Formats: sequence, C-alpha cells, structure tokens
Amino acid sequence: MYPPFDAEEARALIAAHADQPGAALPILHALQARFGAVPAAAIPLIAEALNLTRAEIHGIVSFYHDFRSLPPGRHRLRLCRAEACQAMGGARLAQAAQRLLGIGWHETTADGRITLEPVFCLGLCAVAPAALLDDAPLGRLDAAKLETALEAAP
Repeated sequence: MYPPFDAEEARALIAAHADQPGAALPILHALQARFGAVPAAAIPLIAEALNLTRAEIHGIVSFYHDFRSLPPGRHRLRLCRAEACQAMGGARLAQAAQRLLGIGWHETTADGRITLEPVFCLGLCAVAPAALLDDAPLGRLDAAKLETALEAAP
C-alpha cells in the first residue's frame, strides 16, 4: 500500500516544509502520508534540515500517538476510548477486539490486515461505543457487530 522508504524522496518532502513555522509536525505528517510511517532513517534527515538533534525529533515522534514507526495494516480499526464510549461498554469492546485480533494497541495482525489503535473521542458519543474502520464510522458496537465488520473488510 505504501512505497518503501526512499531517502531522496524524504529529503524533497522535508525541504518542501522546512521553511514553515513549526516545520517538524508538517514534515512528519508529510512523511507518514507518503510512507505510512516515520521511518527511523528519516529522523536524522529531519534533524539536519531543522538544525535539531535526533533526540528532539524522536521526542516529537514518540510524544504524538498518531505517528508510527511502521506502516499500518491494510485496515485501521480505531476504537474510541473516551468517557461516553467507556460508559457504554467500551472497555469490554476493546478487550473483545484485542482477543479477536490477537493483538494489542498499536499492533498489526500477523497477516498485515488490521492495525488496532485507540482514539480519544470520535464525536460519535450518541452511538457509543464507537469506532472507525478505515474512515467508516461504526456505532452501537458489541463484539459480534465488530467481528462482522472486520470479516467484511477485504
């Protein structure tokens, strides 16, 4: 789904954003959009372009949960972990999802099909517990409905 990391292409993406105020985040978003992740090999390139240390760039990447070091699976399941969803059985749903997929948070199934990510509010409180499968909202979920939705994903 994503191309392999290419240092020259990464340098071009970095250069395209390097002059923006607060350039680190736009650069990281651009790299992740292109390569599916912010590969470790990109960290020194960003640090050099922004005159920051590798540790500073690593700190930014590791602080924000949306950045990944490896590309996601073909499908991303994002389960809401906010209060409304928790009140409506979100913890049970999360346990069911982890059991069903055999993975934990921020992990991808062995076949590369599904990546499981927590999200802190999808704005779907009225249909809690909720999730996004890729960009499709799922509401009033329980384990059976979640399993059906995952089976329908190619």
